[in-house]
Amino acid sequence: MRIIKAAVLIASGVMLSWAPARADIVPPVKGNDTGGIIAYELAQRADARQLAVAHCATYGKVVKFLAVDPHYGGYVSFACRWVPYGANQAPLRTLY
Repeated sequence: MRIIKAAVLIASGVMLSWAPARADIVPPVKGNDTGGIIAYELAQRADARQLAVAHCATYGKVVKFLAVDPHYGGYVSFACRWVPYGANQAPLRTLY
């Protein structure tokens, strides 16, 4: 019984050592219903406004951009706000 447990422990250790850790991978767009961030590298290649509008529209809100940190590893931050009072239209929905 001890030999089987030891073999299983060694086999699982070997399998885990082959797999990458992936501790440094962050999704390019991350957020919740109050806002989020977009990686600056993605914002240079794609339309950051459309990404933010699509994210906030899933919660029925509109976008307000907050800040841009324009260097490698930086982010574009935004907040999701409720539709202002008196607005006759619903938030935009994108096909993204």
